[in-house]
Formats: sequence, structure tokens, C-alpha cells
Amino acid sequence: MRKLVGAMLVMLLMMAVLAGCSKEPTPQDRLAKYIALWNGQKFDQMYDYLSTNAKKKITKEEFTSRYQKIYKDLQITDLKIDFKKPKEDKQGEKEQAQYSFKASMNSLAGPIQFTHKANLKKEERADKKNWYIDWNTGYIFPKLQEGDKIGINTTAPKRGEILDRNEIGLAVNGQVYEVGVVAGKVTDQMLEPLSSLLKMSPDQIKKAISASWVKPELFVPLKRVSMEDEARIAQLIALEPVQTRKVEARIYPYGKAAAQLIGYVGAITADELEKLKDKGYTSSDMIGKRGLEQVYDEQLRGKPGVTITINKKNGGKEVLAEKPVEDGKAVKLTIDVDVQTAIYDQLGKEAGTGAAMNPVTGETLALVSTPSFDPNQAMLGFSAAEWKALQESKKQPLSTRFKQTFAPGSVMKAITAGIALENGAITPEQAVPIVGKKWQKDKSWGGYFVTRVHAGSAPVNLEKAFVFSDNIYFAQAALKTGKAAFADGLKKFGFEEELAFPFPLEKSTIGALDRDISLADTGYGQGQIQMSIVHLLSAYTPFINNGNMIKPILLTDEQQGQVWKEAVVSAEHAGVIAADLRKVVSDAAGTAHAADMKEYPLAGKTGTAEIKQKQGETGTENGWFIGYNTNSPNLMVAMMVENVQKRGGSQIPVKKVKKVFELVR
Repeated sequence: MRKLVGAMLVMLLMMAVLAGCSKEPTPQDRLAKYIALWNGQKFDQMYDYLSTNAKKKITKEEFTSRYQKIYKDLQITDLKIDFKKPKEDKQGEKEQAQYSFKASMNSLAGPIQFTHKANLKKEERADKKNWYIDWNTGYIFPKLQEGDKIGINTTAPKRGEILDRNEIGLAVNGQVYEVGVVAGKVTDQMLEPLSSLLKMSPDQIKKAISASWVKPELFVPLKRVSMEDEARIAQLIALEPVQTRKVEARIYPYGKAAAQLIGYVGAITADELEKLKDKGYTSSDMIGKRGLEQVYDEQLRGKPGVTITINKKNGGKEVLAEKPVEDGKAVKLTIDVDVQTAIYDQLGKEAGTGAAMNPVTGETLALVSTPSFDPNQAMLGFSAAEWKALQESKKQPLSTRFKQTFAPGSVMKAITAGIALENGAITPEQAVPIVGKKWQKDKSWGGYFVTRVHAGSAPVNLEKAFVFSDNIYFAQAALKTGKAAFADGLKKFGFEEELAFPFPLEKSTIGALDRDISLADTGYGQGQIQMSIVHLLSAYTPFINNGNMIKPILLTDEQQGQVWKEAVVSAEHAGVIAADLRKVVSDAAGTAHAADMKEYPLAGKTGTAEIKQKQGETGTENGWFIGYNTNSPNLMVAMMVENVQKRGGSQIPVKKVKKVFELVR
């Protein structure tokens, strides 16, 4: 009996297995598998599901490459094909079946969605019946028919302009001449004058006019030329094959005066495109290359408008997706173009930097670096010779000096005074006995001495130390403060801290204070201490704002009067230092007396930073001056001029800064 029951169970199991094996596939299951492959973009495997009639119309290679190309060109992402199997379905009993599915995806022109009907046929292949997709181009997009093509049209956005505080354009959208030739009219004799006028080599011109797309009667663009370059344009037009047309371009009205600050735009390079491809940049884009054009490129460039169409073979068009153009947003600066140009004009061909700010609001009014370069020509394209000359120039016109750090020299002394006063290392009235031009702490310094310019034997108090810019006094003040307290004081003034400023600046650093000599030298702005001119301006604001250090800002939508460092010195000590800085200018013996103006009382400090490897050798000198109006402190100007040795030292920037105040006050 048990054997009989066991045999029956085995038979039932075998019958169940056979029944399962003989079950025919359903059309909805086949469509579900096809759609799973589609969602995975496995186009080559999708082809195997196509009906015989569909395969007659398109090869596997054509099917796969067409999907791949369309999805790549349209930048299709987030593809989702959704098919819900019906609960009750008797279509499998017939030879044909039809189901609806939904498709959604994102493209470079925005979302694309559609609903479509899938037709399936039952076919016998290799003695087995199965369901196959009766595919046509409508499965890609419902309105796409044989012979139609996908079109992509883009509308370039207008680049946002860069404006000064009064909405005067520093980088604007304008026009230039695009100079080209009619290819078939260029002779060998014309290559030389064309090469000279366009600053292109003959080979570059030949390469352009022999490109694969060029035909003899076509205009071939060669170079863009400023509309202000009238003499060169006239010479070019005089050559028979030359033609010009006006095209949109970026214009920099203040040229060299703001080149390092504003920067320029240029064609995107392959390396730049690789870094920025995920942000929507394309190979035809113009992008910011330097300065604020680069810093704010994403905001300035805007977003191109894109329309994806199905271009019908009968001439009509169907819009698949459309994204409107978004013009770039303007960047409005606190810069005052009058102050900017005044500082630039005063610096002239000197190697140096100048900056200005409102010491109460923190608004940056000027950022200048000289010598400079022409951003208009940079945008149009430097010749190889011009670019080489800029790169190899000893004065480094491509450097942005206002972002760099330098040894501050004696402009550091106001900071040293503030730290020493706060720590009780000095008092304003205390007179320090100093004799002669040289001083050292003790014999452990060996042959090293701190030297001063004005030798004497009378004791020196804080006011006299400022007036005569006494290195020995401030070296001793730093030593009395002590390494740890002095370093802490410098950090309260923002040293060793990144300044949150829209234009990236180098961090001001303290350097080594490990030896007494290093500490003493740092006290009067030598040693290893380095600071940027923007930080210098900010570091002088406590002497105007009752001890609070104001944060520099560059954009008009930033909050004014932000306190970066609160109470770096007391209000009392700030007042003492401010009075002494006024004496530096007003006193006939003061180092900045050349900047004194009776009806416009300036306060300030000079500085001469020696750039040399060791004591006793001859090095170069950078001259500094920072000044502000004590009666109406809405403008503070700082300037550094390189290589002032044997030319007047710090008196060079003193006179130049005075002239700036005379021009813009």
C-alpha cells in the first residue's frame, strides 16, 4: 500500500512538472522583459525581441546605434519605462496582443513623457512559439516616423555684466569685427600682409582656408578685431579677399585698469570641458579665464535655451521638449571705477599693487595690480609672440598682486603697537632709551643687529616711534610682548586665517617666531610675516572703529559694516594709535609728511620692506603707504611699489596715494 501511494505521488509530481514546461509564454511577460532591457538601455538585447517584420526594416546594428546616438545627443537621463501587467488578460489566447506603457526621461531640454501602445505578435521560431514586439520608430518617440530626424536648436544666453557700485560697466556685452576672407580669392602674395595685420602665421591662415568644409566662394572667419582698432581694420579691408562682419563679444571698457580684477573670457579648452562637463558646459562655450569672470562664471553665463524637435520629412516640426533661455545674472561690485582708475594711473608702469576701501562699511573700492595687460586683446586672442612677451616679462604683468602676500615692512608697526598696548608691554607715554642706529638684545645675537634710519640719543615714546618709524622701538615692543602673546595678537588681527572674500586671496601668515631675532624682526614688518594688501586695509580699520576690525566686502548685496574681529584693541588704544598715525603725516619730521594736505587731513603709515636673504647683503625694497582721511573716514588707500631702492623708497607710494586722494576726494 505504501509503495502504491509513493508511486502515485511521483506521477503527480511529474505531471505538474510537464504541465509547467509546456506552459506557453504570455505576451505581457515578454513585454515586461523587453521593457526591463529598455530601462537598462541594453539595446542589443532588445533587438532580439523584435518581430520578423520589424527586423526587415532595421538591422541590429542600426537599431542599437540609433538608440545610443539619440540618447547621447539628447543627454537622456533618468529613463523610466513603466508597464503594469493587467490582472485579467486573455490576449495570450490570440495571435496578437496590445498593451499601453508610459515613458519618462530627462533631456538637455527638460523632461520628456509619452504614452504609447506596444503591439506584439506570436511567431514560431525554431519550432517554438513566442511573442515578439512589432517595433517601429514610434517606440523611440511616438511622433517619430521613418525618414524623420531629431533636431536640437540652442539659444545662447546673454552673459551677465559686471558693474561697479554706480552700475558702470566693467565687463559688458558689445560687438567686435570678425575678420575673414573669401577662401578662393586668397593668393600666396596676400598671405604676408594678412599674416602681419592679423598677427597670425601664414600656416595658420592656410589651415583655416583649407578646412574640409571650406568652398572657394565661402567666407572663412580668421580673427576678431576690436572696433576701436580702426587703422588696422582699414588696412585689412583694403585687401581684396578680406571681409568683415559685426559679431557679439565681451568688452572691457576700462581695459588694463581692471584687468586682473575682472579677468576675461575665452573659448573653453578640452581640459576645462572635462572638468566642467557635468555642469552643462559644451565645446562651443566661452568661459571666464581669470578674475571675476572666472570666479562668477556660472552666474554670469546663464543657461542656454534648448528645443528638441522632430523634423518631419514633409518639412513640418514637432516639439519634443523645450527649455527657455536664462540670461546670466549681473555681478554688481562695491568697486568705484573712479578710484580704480586713479590708483591705476598713479601706479602706471610700476610693478606694484594698490587697493582702497571704505573703512567703516568695509566696501572695497579698488583692487589694482600693475603692470597689467589688455583684457580686450586677451578675449580676442593674443598672438604667440604677444603671449610669450607677457609670460617672460620681468615685471610679471599676468600676476595679480592684490591677491598675493608680501612682507609689509613698517606698515606693520600699527598692528605691533596695538598688540603690545593690549598686552601691557608698552604704554603710550613711556620713553624707551635707544642710542645710535643699531641695537641687539645681547651678545647671543652675534653679528645681527636691528637698525633704524633716524639715529639719536633721546628716549623714544610711541608717538616718536611712529613719526620716525623707529625699527628698534617696535622690535623691542614685540620682544616685551613675548612670542606666544604676540602670535595670539596677530591671530586676533586675522593672520593665519582665510578671509571670506569673493575674490580668492592668499592667506596672511606669521612665519617663524621661534627665535628672539625672528620675533624682533616681525615687530617691524620683516622676519617671515606676509600679508595681502586687502588684509592690510582691514587691519587698519580698528583705529577708526573703536577697536573693531571690519570685514572687507566686494559685492553690493553683502551686508555693510560687518565686524570681522571684535575689539582687537580697546577703543582707548585705537584712539592713541589713530592720533599717532595722524602725526606721521602732519609732523614735519614724519615719514609721510609729503602727503599732508591742510584741508584734507590724512593719517597713515609708511613702510619699506627689504627683500634679501641675509643681513649685510644688498636686496630689493618694496615701498608701502596706507592712508585715510581722519575727518571723514570713507576712503582708505593702500599702495605697494616694488623695487623702490635708490629711487625714493616709501616716498614713491606716499606721493602717489596723495595724488589719488586729490583726484577722488
